[in-house]
Amino acid sequence: MKTTHTKIVLFVSSVLLLTAGGCKKSFLDSEQLSQYSPETSLNNVAALKGALNALGANVRQEYFGDSAPMLTESIFSDVAVEGTTDKSTPAQDLIARITPDANLNSADFNKIGWYWEEEFKGIRYANTIISNIDRPVYSSPAEKNSILGAAYFYRAYHYYRLVHQFGDVPLMLKDLDAPRDDFFSTKREVILEKMKADLEFAQANVSDNANRGEVTKGAVSHLLSKVNLALGKFDDAIAAASNVLSGSKYGLMTSRFGSTASDAAKNVVWDLHRMDNKALPNNKETLFLVVDRESLAGGFVALGSQLMRNTVPAWHFANVKTPSGATALTDAANAEIPLTRMYGRGIGRYRGTPYSTKNIWTDNTDYRHAKGMWMNMTDLVYNNPALKTSKIQADRDLYGKPLLEYNSSNVAARFENGALDTIRHWFGWPHYKVFINSTNALANDPYWSPPRGTNTDWYVFRVAETYLLRAEAYYWKGELGLAMDDINKVRARANATLLTDISKITIGTILDERARELYWEEPRKTELTRMAYIFALTGKPAYNGKTYTLATFSDNNFFYDRIMEKNDFYKNEVPTLQGVKYRIAPYHVLWPVPASVQRFNANGRVNQNKGYSGFESNVPALDKIE
Repeated sequence: MKTTHTKIVLFVSSVLLLTAGGCKKSFLDSEQLSQYSPETSLNNVAALKGALNALGANVRQEYFGDSAPMLTESIFSDVAVEGTTDKSTPAQDLIARITPDANLNSADFNKIGWYWEEEFKGIRYANTIISNIDRPVYSSPAEKNSILGAAYFYRAYHYYRLVHQFGDVPLMLKDLDAPRDDFFSTKREVILEKMKADLEFAQANVSDNANRGEVTKGAVSHLLSKVNLALGKFDDAIAAASNVLSGSKYGLMTSRFGSTASDAAKNVVWDLHRMDNKALPNNKETLFLVVDRESLAGGFVALGSQLMRNTVPAWHFANVKTPSGATALTDAANAEIPLTRMYGRGIGRYRGTPYSTKNIWTDNTDYRHAKGMWMNMTDLVYNNPALKTSKIQADRDLYGKPLLEYNSSNVAARFENGALDTIRHWFGWPHYKVFINSTNALANDPYWSPPRGTNTDWYVFRVAETYLLRAEAYYWKGELGLAMDDINKVRARANATLLTDISKITIGTILDERARELYWEEPRKTELTRMAYIFALTGKPAYNGKTYTLATFSDNNFFYDRIMEKNDFYKNEVPTLQGVKYRIAPYHVLWPVPASVQRFNANGRVNQNKGYSGFESNVPALDKIE
């Protein structure tokens, strides 16, 4: 069975045509086709289920690795910017950096090209299963339909993301048996309508009786709610979300559970995000997660999640000094006060904005921003052991005490050269969410040296977001009381003050709660673009008093206005140490299609988005399924 699974992965990954690297025509030679032919490798149920596992592994990659793709989703939004300030290449000046022929797939640039490549790869994985669904002999029609529904889910998942990242894209519904260079873009709404129909089939045929990491009915309904929202079908979105929230096996986790339940210093939100609690059978909140375990052969990502490396500030080389000029901090893993083991050794790639790290935290009771759950730099302590034996009494007194708040005029908060790079080195972060400790701790574990976040299961969909999706659908319908009730379900679990004023419920209220609850879970750019499309589709006035249209979508949209309202870095064009200014434009509501796609699609036309070179050569997108 393992051999069969390997062959499936090799087969489906070898036939991708639409990639950022281009359409390679030399890889479908006769030897490969004979070795990995569907007739021999996809002719039994176990093989198809193995192919579904490969699809799950494909989804997993978005969250893991240095400069994980989720970082790119986050920096095209209101919640974060790219914080790597020792280079001039990262996506900070988006107007200069984000072009069709730029480097669109690199840790030190961005991962836009990764999304184009990997999402179409996921579609090809799914189409391979769908096109060969009739080959095996099944124990029942239900078994067949369950596998087909799961494949539909994955295809819809990737297309939902693509149309909110790139807009109109090619629609592929069958596996390819030969190279092609004649693809055309299909209208976004046509693609979404097809995905809606597929998900409705999946919702009727996929079971909730599935292993963790597999597709569940709850996950299908959750995604269907998103697709219905994108189509402006708000009653359908409410119905899909209610399939999860009303009378199902799912629900918010409101009581202590799992491996940390007895730790009185923590709370249920801490339990919810522990690496060993996410896949527990009694965790009712899990709808869909990706499995990543050091203990599973082939079931983990090399070098782990690296989540702490990506999201924790680079405190260890922040050059914090005592008033006398002594070094304040050490990242030594064996230090008496081992800050690097307690919080991780970050490099600050994900730099939360003041909006997401300060402004949205409006009460002191919220578990998600409580002391010990959320970390500020002043929660760290002076831990350099040399301070204990300093000849200066003031330095000896500082050892083990909290860092003083950064203030350029405060000599007690002294920094080398009289300044601190506050973009990369000095900001708050959700410790409860990103602290991923190794099961092997310091036992020469390569994933924990230095501590940067090891392998861990990760939520893709969970019930808290389902409540916020239904709240959003109620908002679009003007049913603000029901929207407030659903938002309060999430706030109550977090011990946050409940909302009481219906008149103040806007899309901003929902976005604020999503930012509090779904750090490094929601693809923030995708969701902001989806909302921008809805404003343009409906003409509903936004809380800023503006209305939008589809005709001027790339020039005037809610996506850009929201970011310029909430993201101070882009709003004020803050410069980095390299002199690069943070900039974004309205047309970034959609990403550029990589230029290589056009070069290798000589007999077709994959349209380019407005604002980028190549837009002038567009042709009308297909408005029906061919």
